[in-house]
Amino acid sequence: MELPGALRQGVDRLLEKVALPDLKQAAKTLSDRYRAELRDGRLHMAQDMAVKAYLATRMPATYAAVRASLDALAEARPDFTPATLLDVGAGPGTVLWATSDLWPDLELATLLEASAAVRKVGETLAANAITAQTVWRAGDVTTDIADLQSADLVTCAYVLDEIAPTSLPKMVDRLWQLTKDTLLIVEPGTPAGWLRILAVRAQLIAAGAHVLAPCPHEAPCPLNPPDWCHFSRRVARSRLHRLAKEAEVPWEDEKFIYVAASRQPAAFRAARVVAPPKSGSGKVVLKLCEANGSAGERLFTKRDGDAFKVARRADWGDALA
Repeated sequence: MELPGALRQGVDRLLEKVALPDLKQAAKTLSDRYRAELRDGRLHMAQDMAVKAYLATRMPATYAAVRASLDALAEARPDFTPATLLDVGAGPGTVLWATSDLWPDLELATLLEASAAVRKVGETLAANAITAQTVWRAGDVTTDIADLQSADLVTCAYVLDEIAPTSLPKMVDRLWQLTKDTLLIVEPGTPAGWLRILAVRAQLIAAGAHVLAPCPHEAPCPLNPPDWCHFSRRVARSRLHRLAKEAEVPWEDEKFIYVAASRQPAAFRAARVVAPPKSGSGKVVLKLCEANGSAGERLFTKRDGDAFKVARRADWGDALA
């Protein structure tokens, strides 16, 4: 997956005169903070160079994870066409770009972001490229969401890992109150990220939400540690991306986990592929999370006819229609 052309060109313009040694150092610092899930009271992207490091090394992966999550949401609710978006912890507008790409008729987007440096870059990228009216708000996701206006689609991507666990229930409760239709939360595809999503999922179900994706049910998660639910998207690396990360291969795999919850039920319930398929001659084994709340591997062979053809085309993260 790649960034939309207009976004990629905007990022290239912002990075064209950046000194590579400075970008490498900023990328390493940013990566270390993300990996450590550091909560020291400082913003990950408070400085201009940190924002540029995000654009070069993290935005493509974050975009891919968010877009894949939105695609799954749209598949579960094909009738859903949001007119308004509220994105909290918006960064430079990654969710805005993914949402606008999927739903080009989006009318209004409100983006809450604490870092002035990030907001400035986000406004620059979106100017003359995003058709929706876009309103940027300065604010912290735990203390400044009380007076926000509700929206059809509310999103929060790669934010919970920066929040103190004791603050999460109140924050999630407010996000759900702000949700007219659907709430999407995306986290890194780590065991810790999965546990955060499980807690959010349970809280939303208790509040009356319908889970759209990835789960085909609202029963307790059937997976148990050390196993955990997550998905992956392959992301194309630009030349500068490879140089900044001192990487050789032209791609990377972004692991992520998400939950999409709605005030409306899913149009259908289909098993979800929750691990890479295992293919062999005339057979494929899929690990599936099933609509009845169970999970396990199912073998499909040529004897299964059309079901085998569907299974053979299925990829990790797909709903098995």
